[in-house]
Amino acid sequence: MHVTRHTAIADPTLIDRLWSLYVRAYMPVAEETVTHEMLDRVEFAEQLRSSVNRVWVVWDAELPVAMTVISTDVRSTRWLSEQYFAKHFPDRFAAGQVHYVVWAVVDPDYGARGAVIHLGKHCLAVEAEEGALLVFDTPEANQPGDAGGSAELLLRLARMVSDAELVPISVQRYYAISFPAPSRYRDGADVEHVLQRPVG
Repeated sequence: MHVTRHTAIADPTLIDRLWSLYVRAYMPVAEETVTHEMLDRVEFAEQLRSSVNRVWVVWDAELPVAMTVISTDVRSTRWLSEQYFAKHFPDRFAAGQVHYVVWAVVDPDYGARGAVIHLGKHCLAVEAEEGALLVFDTPEANQPGDAGGSAELLLRLARMVSDAELVPISVQRYYAISFPAPSRYRDGADVEHVLQRPVG
C-alpha cells in the first residue's frame, strides 16, 4: 500500500473513484446515524476541489482503499463555528492552526489490513509538524461512550507520530417528539382553529 496527498482535485476520474470508495465505506454509518453524515455527490466533489482541504488517499496498487480530508481553514466549513474557536482557542485560531477532519473512511475490506495506520501516519505527521488543533466529530455508532471508539483510535494514531492529547470539546444530542398516529388530541386543544389558520 502507498499514500498520496492531493489538494484542489480537478481530475473527474479520480473524483469518481474516490466517490465509489466514500459510498462503500460510509453507507453502514449513514444507515445507523441520525445526522446527515454522508455528503451527496456534489458536496463531496466540492470538498475535494477546495484549495484549503488536504486529501490523503491510501492505495492498494490502483485501488483507493482509505481516504481522509482535512480542512486547514475552519472558516470555510459549514460544520464548525469559527466564533467558538476564536473565543476558546484564540491563539490557535489566530495562527490558523485549527484544522478539521471533514471525513475519514476506510474500505470495510481493508480495515484490518493496516490501511488506517498508513493513513494516520502520513496525514497526522503533517498536522503534528504544524502544531495543529485537529478537530473531529464522530457519530455515536463509532463512539458509544467516553472511552474507546474512534476518539481513542485517532489518539493512538497521533501518538505514533508525536506527543498528543485528546481534548473533549462538545456533545450534541438529538431527540424526537413522537406523536401517535392517528393523533389523540387533549381536551381543550384548539386543533381545528390552528389547522385552519392561514400561514403567512
